Formats: sequence, C-alpha cells, structure tokens
Amino acid sequence: MTRTVSTPAGAAMPVLGLGTWRLGEAANRRTAEVAAVRSAIGMGYRLIDTAEMYGDGGSEEVVGEAIAQAIRAGEVQRDELFIVSKVLPQNASRKGTAQACARSLARLGLDRIDLYLLHWQGPHPLRETCAALQALVAQGDIGQWGVSNFDIDDMAELNALGEGKGCAANQVYYSLGERGPEFGLLPWLRDHGQPLMAYSPIDRGALASDARLEALAARRGVTVAQLALGRLLAESGVVAIPKAVRERHLRENLAAAALVLTPEEIVEIDRLYPPPRRKTPLAMI
Repeated sequence: MTRTVSTPAGAAMPVLGLGTWRLGEAANRRTAEVAAVRSAIGMGYRLIDTAEMYGDGGSEEVVGEAIAQAIRAGEVQRDELFIVSKVLPQNASRKGTAQACARSLARLGLDRIDLYLLHWQGPHPLRETCAALQALVAQGDIGQWGVSNFDIDDMAELNALGEGKGCAANQVYYSLGERGPEFGLLPWLRDHGQPLMAYSPIDRGALASDARLEALAARRGVTVAQLALGRLLAESGVVAIPKAVRERHLRENLAAAALVLTPEEIVEIDRLYPPPRRKTPLAMI
C-alpha cells in the first residue's frame, strides 16, 4: 500500500515521487526520457513533479507523453496520478498565472494539474498570485496550489493573506546534506498541516556514493540512496521527489518509501549528518 501524506484539503499525496528536472532539454533524449517516465509509472510511481521552467516546457511534454502512453495502454488511470507543476515567478501575475497554467496543461495533455506551485517568490504581489491560483482551483484547472523555495518568513507572509491559507504544500531543497529546513520551516509546516516536498533529496546523486553511510546501508541490506531517502521520510509530513531515469535507480528510490528505520539507525545517521542547531538561510538549486 502506497504511503501518503495529507494536504490541508485532505488530498492524499504519495511520500515518494519522481522528479523531472533536466528532462526535456534535448530532442535526441526525448524518446528515452519518455520511456523512463512511463517505466516509472509502470513500476508504481504515482506522484510526478515537473515545472514550466524545466527544459522550457520540455519536461512537461515528456511527462505528458508518458502519461498518455500509460493511460492508452491501460497501465494507469488519470485519477491514480498526482501531477505537480510550477509557474515561474515572472509569469505569476493574475492574468499571467492563468496563461502559464493553460500552457502547462496543453504540454501535459491534461485537463487538471493536481498541485500547482509558485516556483519561488518574485516580482508580482503574493496576494495577486494567490488570487489567480484560487481562481484556477475554482474553475477546476488545478486541484490545489502551493509554493516552492519559501522559507519560514515567506510562509508567514503568505499565511497572513486571506487567500494564503489555501496553500497546500511547500517544495524546498532538503536532504541529509542540507537539513536546514528541519530547524524552523518543517515544524512550521507541520503546525499548519502542509507537507514539505523535498527536491534533490539525494543531493543530486552525491549521497548515493557517500562512503560514510555505506556500512550502515550494507548492514540493513539497502543502498546508500535508499538509506538517505528513508531518513528524510522518517520525518512526518515529508515527501521526497528524487530524479532518476535509469530503471535500477527508479526501483531503488521507489522501494525507499517502504523503508522503516530503527531508532538506532536514525541516531547513527544523525551522528554523521547532524540536524541543524540554528536557523540557516534556505538553500536553493
């Protein structure tokens, strides 16, 4: 059974999904990338994250083609999938948000994006962007909306807006190598019932070859990447969206959602990668 977390509106989001940053950037890789995303759907991925920024919309096209193929083949139904995309801050005016969403829907070949995020705070007033996002929910183009790369001060500013209370999630850079969100942001999100979506949860693959974690991973019979993902997912309210295209890595990452670490293992990992003791600036990639 797929592990999920709940958004404030009660929607169930899988705790482990597929990131697609850097997909759709080159035409000669398109066929292989579509095949990788379709393979991920076939092996059980139900949460897929993309953005209009990734490959200038190319990632959304890859995801959309893979979804269409999988649905036509009877491998999955649309309502089984939880699709996330993002609007660039420069596009996030009242009118621009609606236009960007329409473009994303067309590239994805969908009539609804399940969770639509403001990629980071930019030039347009938050109140204006929130109103645009709420309007998209009302007309059914998106299921819910949220934000990305928002630190605790940004979340407090957002929450102070009437429309801001509709925020469903915050996607930030969070990994064993970048545990800063645990100090203030993650507790704040928990208090408000909003999941934290962790992008680059394996530090863009760097943690997968971390020699310091190898002995513990070997004792448990898992890979280092699975161990790193398992530690993040031991935190309540956290969703991880590692990017992968190779079948082996896709299967390993997905299996990490079922990994339950013992308290002793968590202590050992935390000794190697200590939790933060003070507030640090939110990291971004």
